Amino acid sequence: MGAADIGPRPVSTTGVAASRAVGVAAGQQVSSRVLTVPNLISLLRLLLVPVFAVLIVQERDVWALVVLAASGASDWLDGFLARRLDQVSRIGVMLDPAADRLFILVTLLGLAWRDVVPVWLVLLIVGRDVLLLCLMPALARHGYGPLPVTFIGKAGTFALLYAFPLLLLAEMPGTVGDVAAVAGWAFTGWGVGLYWVAGAQYVRQTRALVAADRKEAS
Repeated sequence: MGAADIGPRPVSTTGVAASRAVGVAAGQQVSSRVLTVPNLISLLRLLLVPVFAVLIVQERDVWALVVLAASGASDWLDGFLARRLDQVSRIGVMLDPAADRLFILVTLLGLAWRDVVPVWLVLLIVGRDVLLLCLMPALARHGYGPLPVTFIGKAGTFALLYAFPLLLLAEMPGTVGDVAAVAGWAFTGWGVGLYWVAGAQYVRQTRALVAADRKEAS
């Protein structure tokens, strides 16, 4: 939910570092509360994932598009409300990107099953998330949690979430489908590119954090 600057131990989910991870104003407190409005919205987005999976498999495209639109809107809304209501929480810092990635994964698999997108696109996007998972053991050994979401990473996620409904809409015949196909693949290209640029950022951040810890220990 926004840009994050990387400083000393920035990937903890407490204090200013966690605030930056969700793009809130400096000095805003990050709580350990679970039952907050933004967290409930993120949970609702997670619950929509299996609903979308069923709809896309059954080729109920209109309702699938509605669910995708609702998911995209809720992704923006939970971040906005977290800042506006001063309800930034540790679980929200982790729940929101997890919901985004799960929705992207299920959407990709559903679209690939329908032959709307090629398998190589699924592997390209999922490969970035596998790369991040591979960073987790190194971060954990040095006492760090998940890396905070960067602006570029969030921009890539938004682009992909815009691309998927357009690619689904591209299945319609005629001008609407043609225009949606062009726009959908444009958003897909930008999304994949930004997704991997963010992945490279996370790798550099991990290497810098690990190197700094080793230097302090020597």
